[in-house]
Amino acid sequence: MTLSEDGTQINTDLMRMNAEYIFCRIGKIKSVFICNICLICVPLTNKRANRYIIFQLSIPMEVALYLLPVTLGDTPIEAVLPSYNKEIILQIRHFIVEDVRSARRFLKKVDKEIDIDALTFYPLNKHTSPEDISGYLKPLMDGHAMGVISEAGCPAVADPGADVVAIAQRRNLKVVPLVGPSSIILSVMGSGFNGQSFAFHGYLPIEPGERAKKLKALEQRVYAEHQTQLFIETPYRNNKMVDDILHNCRPQTKLCIAANITCEGEYIKTKSVADWKGKVPDLSKIPCIFLIYK
Repeated sequence: MTLSEDGTQINTDLMRMNAEYIFCRIGKIKSVFICNICLICVPLTNKRANRYIIFQLSIPMEVALYLLPVTLGDTPIEAVLPSYNKEIILQIRHFIVEDVRSARRFLKKVDKEIDIDALTFYPLNKHTSPEDISGYLKPLMDGHAMGVISEAGCPAVADPGADVVAIAQRRNLKVVPLVGPSSIILSVMGSGFNGQSFAFHGYLPIEPGERAKKLKALEQRVYAEHQTQLFIETPYRNNKMVDDILHNCRPQTKLCIAANITCEGEYIKTKSVADWKGKVPDLSKIPCIFLIYK
């Protein structure tokens, strides 16, 4: 940008910034550059008088599909998400979401003044047809940034958001994942298990015989491939899951239970199967992720 004051050309390095500016005259302040983040005051001098330019730097907003992590529970936003995420979110008007109600609550948590009614939401879940998913990206193709929001944690990781990301990649559209909490990564970090080779399997079979078979197969991979195995269960069946692990896995196999990650009452504990017996806390109705290793 080039600012002109009393015939003097002032060249700045802000030509590539995606921001708007206005000019005003308040005392010695001749020009004001307005945007969103940090206020910087740069004094400029010439023979006549001191000149000041006050401006705020903004985050350059690229047209892209932004993958927007959300909190894993009632954790305060500032405890798990960088301020950069908020600046990006507040510039997006089109959101592809796993659940509209939870997405609206999350956005209000980001900024209680946000105009929810001015936003457009596109539901993405197991009931969404491939044709609908493909059409969701039209605003992005028309030059508007879009965001993807999961119900919890990072979108597109063990999440239907992966489908829309795959379409964006096939169409050569820019995809930008933002930083945020992932229960998978955080549980591996806190377990003490192999973090170079691990596999997440989602939900295991419900039928007892099939579940026992699956647990033994995962345990075999632990010893044969030296790979950490992760899986989850519906919260009200967590206690039954632990019982099945303790019944079907070897006494020396290690089990990590990671519950309420990043939330109040967070619990991450690793013990051998033998040591867990008779010492398992009540895990009903709280989100958990289970990891086994040797």
